[in-house]
Amino acid sequence: MTSCRVRETHVVVLGFIVLMCICFSSIFYLPKNEETILGLELHAGRPGARHVNVARDQKALFEKIEKANIPPPPLPETVKESEIIDIGTSTPEGKRNKIKEMMKFAWDGYRQYAWGSNELKPISKVGHSASVFGRGDLGATIIDALDTLWIMGLKKEFEEGRKWVEMSLDLKNNARGDLSVFETNIRFVGGLLSAYALTKDSMFLRKAEEIANLLLPAFDTTTGIPFSLINLQTGRASNYGWASGGCSILSEFGSLQLEFDYLSNLTGNPVYSQKIDKINSVVAQLEKPEGLVPMYLNPHTGKWGSRDFSMGAMADSYYEYLLKTWLIEGKKNKNYKQWYDDVIKAMENKMLYRSKRDKLQYFANLKGSRVEHKMEHLACFSAGMFALQAKNEASPSARKHYMTLAEEIGRTCHESYARSMKREINNPFAEIGLGPEAFQFLNENEEAMTSRDKYYILRPEVLEGWFYLWRMTKDQKYRDWAWDMAEALEKHARVGAGFSGIRDVYASSPDHDDVQQSFLLAETFKYLYLIFDDDSIKLDEWVFNTEAHPFPIRK
Repeated sequence: MTSCRVRETHVVVLGFIVLMCICFSSIFYLPKNEETILGLELHAGRPGARHVNVARDQKALFEKIEKANIPPPPLPETVKESEIIDIGTSTPEGKRNKIKEMMKFAWDGYRQYAWGSNELKPISKVGHSASVFGRGDLGATIIDALDTLWIMGLKKEFEEGRKWVEMSLDLKNNARGDLSVFETNIRFVGGLLSAYALTKDSMFLRKAEEIANLLLPAFDTTTGIPFSLINLQTGRASNYGWASGGCSILSEFGSLQLEFDYLSNLTGNPVYSQKIDKINSVVAQLEKPEGLVPMYLNPHTGKWGSRDFSMGAMADSYYEYLLKTWLIEGKKNKNYKQWYDDVIKAMENKMLYRSKRDKLQYFANLKGSRVEHKMEHLACFSAGMFALQAKNEASPSARKHYMTLAEEIGRTCHESYARSMKREINNPFAEIGLGPEAFQFLNENEEAMTSRDKYYILRPEVLEGWFYLWRMTKDQKYRDWAWDMAEALEKHARVGAGFSGIRDVYASSPDHDDVQQSFLLAETFKYLYLIFDDDSIKLDEWVFNTEAHPFPIRK
């Protein structure tokens, strides 16, 4: 009996030893990267409760391994960023691949940490929403990114976005508070129409029409000039109180033509084009002070507000859409080109200056009769606009004049970037190489002066100008400048889960604002990619809306 018990004891002990050996051996078969253990299903949306519990258990196991002083398996070999640059970025194809990687990194961070939110806070790794989207989660980044993903050949990511649009995009029920009519149009309607144009997937067209219909109550004013804001749940529309006594804003009501006319063209429903025709009728009949178009218009009285004029904020895309509407309709509607020519000539006469120090050309702002010698980053889009105009002018002298102007503005805007690398500015150690929100020309000073102006929020307008200038001239410097910008973004704006704005481009090290704007994926990465790809989105076949969503030219 005693010997049996001893044998049983030996068997139990032996079994326990074998079990421990198996457990110990299994450690070495764990995934080789802690991120693999903890990362869950990166491409499967926000993880559910079951996945969270698995992650918690796996994390606890990993911590136990560390406390037991058992070394984890070695991390897998990965390609370092410097090696990516060394491998292939000396060629246009290599640069495209790097920009595609940057786009995918931004998308993956958004997908993992903010899926369905409007934007991403890439340091905090949570969702973010600017006031233009109201208070609801509307997936603005998804809509803005769709055509860029398609153009870059990121089809898996595109299909992720498409599925979300089909199953979850519902502004009527998900929007909260007041939305910007302008931003909803250029990002949502424009992004969906562009996705339709590229894929011919009718689901995108249906969704675009649904959203455009939600915006229509904003046009129910005495004049037909739409309000700036709308509550999609109540249908109530209004204007910003700060906008010259409640006026509508030129760049907003003047930047609806491309999307609304294209929607009528696709659906056969004339209501969208009719809204645009009414706006054009009102603006065409108004007197233009010295040929200029003020930034504010009262939608009730049909009279101009304060006499403020700009090539930048609150006016910019009005001029852009006059030219591009003429182009997208096959140059058939001469009114748009005439309106464009008239206002541009007036702006050249009244607002175009050359700096004292370095003879840089720029468009100043006018506040009544006061000249504000300041050019905004937003106004740098005009380099591209003038290059596009030059390409389509019939007169050789007009082509030469506007191409020269485009190149001059492109050079000025490049200087705003280059000078955040220069040693002679206030901080001798500045090296960020990205441009400020605005830069002033005051005697010998030619840089941003205020903390607000020193900001860079991942804007595309300077790059947009270089894109058009490259396509028109094939001057290598525009590609070089674009690549300098790509490297600056990679070095200074790339953070934990995406890309962040920078509060002071003259600082020795970046102070990030922790916001990845949706237009980074819609515009900045798209223009960066296309400047190194001459075969995609040819400018005699496509026109970009002001959020860089391409629509086909109607011959």
